Amino acid sequence: MLTTSMIGNKIAEARKKINISQAQLAQHLFISSQAVGKWERGESMPDIITFNRLAEILGVDLNYFSESIQYEAIEMAPVESLVKQSAELPSGKQNLPAGLTAGRHGKAVKKLRWDMSRGNWVDADFSGLKNLHDKFSSSNMQRCKFIGSDLSGLLLKSNNVDSCDFSGSDISSSHIQSSNLAKNIFKDCSQKETEFSGSYIYGCDFSGSDFTGMVIKSGGFEKNTIANAVWNRTSFIDTQIADIVFAGTLEDCYFENCAFTRVTFQNATITNTFFKNKNLKGVRFIDCQADRMTYEFLKNGRADLTGITLLTP
Repeated sequence: MLTTSMIGNKIAEARKKINISQAQLAQHLFISSQAVGKWERGESMPDIITFNRLAEILGVDLNYFSESIQYEAIEMAPVESLVKQSAELPSGKQNLPAGLTAGRHGKAVKKLRWDMSRGNWVDADFSGLKNLHDKFSSSNMQRCKFIGSDLSGLLLKSNNVDSCDFSGSDISSSHIQSSNLAKNIFKDCSQKETEFSGSYIYGCDFSGSDFTGMVIKSGGFEKNTIANAVWNRTSFIDTQIADIVFAGTLEDCYFENCAFTRVTFQNATITNTFFKNKNLKGVRFIDCQADRMTYEFLKNGRADLTGITLLTP
């Protein structure tokens, strides 16, 4: 078993190999350089979500840290079997204790519940999944399918979600906290009123998604594809936004204390949108239109306005 000191040495060795400083590594992870220093001195150790992000940044396989990472594997019955069991349970209208429902002969039986917390899920197909009302935390999910699923109203915390397909799913009114989401497909999904907090969203495809009322705060939003997305009352707060192209109509949106790096608004119409940022020099505008209020917010943030035309009242 690797000690914290040995893990620290591994982190330092990989960091130096790609020639970045502790401060630069910390910036990529949205943490302090002091935290990186503690890792490398063996005084503390990253959590599993951070290990995954570290591997991406340092250009190493997750197995580089494998002796220190132990996922809790959960043996799972085939999805078809679980769905069949669920269909066989009558709905029942009796007043029964929580977690129980009526069986075929009127007897109380335990209601089937999905519990996907603390699991290591790889190459699983959950397409069409519905009625997942439980909390769903501390899981590692890689290359899983949730196509056309109802994932609305969930609390997801401390998950690592990598290369999964959520195309056509409803993820509205969910809370996603302290999670790593990398290279996932969210095409034509609904993220209405969903909140991402303390999460890193990288290399995902959100083409055709509905971001109405969505909030992203205290995290990262980088290198994601967002073509033909719906932007209405969407908020970015204390977020690192990098290598993103915004297009289409942005209405009643909100950007506060965000760090912009290589962000482009192209062929976009931006109205009633609030930019509370001291420095917008990392933002480029190409063939955009904006109303007077939005224009003044951008001007106050020292944005380059040459690519913006004022909308006539």
